[in-house]
Amino acid sequence: MSNTVLLAVDGSDGSHRATAHAIARAKLGGSKILLTYVIEWSAYSFNTPEENAQRHKRREQEIERATTSVVGPAADRLRDAGIEVETVVQHGPPAETLIRLAKEHDVAQIVIGRRGESGIKSLIFGSVAGNLIQTSPVPVVVVP
Repeated sequence: MSNTVLLAVDGSDGSHRATAHAIARAKLGGSKILLTYVIEWSAYSFNTPEENAQRHKRREQEIERATTSVVGPAADRLRDAGIEVETVVQHGPPAETLIRLAKEHDVAQIVIGRRGESGIKSLIFGSVAGNLIQTSPVPVVVVP
């Protein structure tokens, strides 16, 4: 297992706190950070070829927007702290995509911020952090 930490960000306050935690951990242990942003997306839809072309264009625009507004600033924060960072922005089901990336990059740990969602939505659909805790093959740190 490597000394890489997968840090999942989404631009929320919880994500900023998770970034601060990952910086502290990386400085203590000399970790590399795999900075990730997953744009929730499902491949299960029935579209015409024209709709698929538009959907592809929207997906590319979403990746660019996420990279510019969320991932870029977080990566700069990590680099300013002297931490080696690699960035990944992908579409997919968030928990499943993060677990796949954790396996592909042989990470030692996943760090994610808690968004604080509660109530019916969280009970019915669960949360990304909750899904990771239940299914991740590596330890998951949920930063409050």
